[in-house]
Amino acid sequence: MTKNLLAKINEQKGKFSKGQRLIASFITEHYDKAAFMTASKLGNTVGVSESTVVRFATELGYEGYPQMQKAMQEMIRDKLTSVQRINVTQSHIGDGNVLEYILNKDIDKIRRTLDETSEKDFRNAVDAISRAKTIYIFAVRSSAALASFLGYYYSLIFENVKIISNYGETEIYEKLFRISEDDVIIGISFPRYSNAAIQAMTFAKRRGAKAIALTDSMSSPLVAVSDYVLIAKSDIASVVDSLVAPLSMINALIAATVLNLDASVKETFGTLENIWQEYDVYQNNRKDEPD
Repeated sequence: MTKNLLAKINEQKGKFSKGQRLIASFITEHYDKAAFMTASKLGNTVGVSESTVVRFATELGYEGYPQMQKAMQEMIRDKLTSVQRINVTQSHIGDGNVLEYILNKDIDKIRRTLDETSEKDFRNAVDAISRAKTIYIFAVRSSAALASFLGYYYSLIFENVKIISNYGETEIYEKLFRISEDDVIIGISFPRYSNAAIQAMTFAKRRGAKAIALTDSMSSPLVAVSDYVLIAKSDIASVVDSLVAPLSMINALIAATVLNLDASVKETFGTLENIWQEYDVYQNNRKDEPD
């Protein structure tokens, strides 16, 4: 996306009007700021009208300003520092209601996840997981919580599940060296993307394993090294990483896997329920009847 937008500006700069040259110059030098500006705010910043900004976007080949803004956001998706995220969040919320803002943003991310995820890739991923001899789940940093959640439930369903959420320089390959064409790796990474996740997925693919990416966009570096891609939207900029949509995708993945295996999973959970009851794993809310 970076090359596409800046290349378009460079190719057409000789045709720009004076106002359009001001917009082009600001975007080229400050696209990290422009990416979060409305068309009106960008126009005010450079001294042109909102309609000039919109026309500038369409002349570059975008359907409108929102599409050009999305292109700018893709340019910086994995480059924002923590301080920049805080500044952007502050500018968005201002003196508004933080709770309402964050929850509405999370609702929107789940809606966009439903719109953008490939149902075919989802079904193929579930089938590959169901057939796998060993399931490897790789995620580090804030995404490690997702790996832990998915790994917990898959470990109840399958015999061989390996969670890799801590790593050293050579530890990735030591934990993956047995992976083969009979196995599946689920790589989870969101901006700022983890180099370790990319390396793990690449190694697994070379060994013949099916690779499933859980990430935020088709421009994610995990896409190029994956057989199936599950898109779960995350915030371009937030004080913390929003894992609401990814967790919802994982819930769907677990549920689909259970339904895919059906009888064998029912038997497994029947056995587990007996064990949990025998050893009082869960609180029994039914009070004993008095003698």
